[in-house]
Amino acid sequence: MVVGMLMVGCATTLPGDAFKWNETTMQMRQMQSRKFDTVDEKKILRGCALLLQDLGFNLTASESAVGLLNAQKDRSAVEGDQIAVKILAAVFLDADVKIDSHQKIKVSIVTRPLENQIIVRVTFQRIVYDEQGHVSTLEAMKTPHHYQEFFEKLSKSLFLTAHGI
Repeated sequence: MVVGMLMVGCATTLPGDAFKWNETTMQMRQMQSRKFDTVDEKKILRGCALLLQDLGFNLTASESAVGLLNAQKDRSAVEGDQIAVKILAAVFLDADVKIDSHQKIKVSIVTRPLENQIIVRVTFQRIVYDEQGHVSTLEAMKTPHHYQEFFEKLSKSLFLTAHGI
């Protein structure tokens, strides 16, 4: 009883439609997923891990028994327009405008066997930090280009590996 009350007391309220699937959800899933004609899930996971490392990611978690890989990389988040606004604000308004400093890009890959195929789903997220180390942006990356590029490179890598090239 006490545990139940504590759980209710700590719970946050989710929007009523938080778990509803809609057209956007399906489009995102299609963009994030590809089927590969193989039953060798370990080969797929190995190919994903090698590709992530080639792309500059560091593996942070790997559970091949459940088909999971997580990785991340740090990159600069400084943008020219933010610097220009900071300079203009300092000169004309005597104000200090915070600008983005660096970002952490995270990727998660989940594989799932399906008959004679393996489904690979990849998701990219980014966390952007300002000059003082505070999070300024936390978002899922929804640009189709990232996903298309990842799957094109994965397909090439798997092809080359399968043919010993």
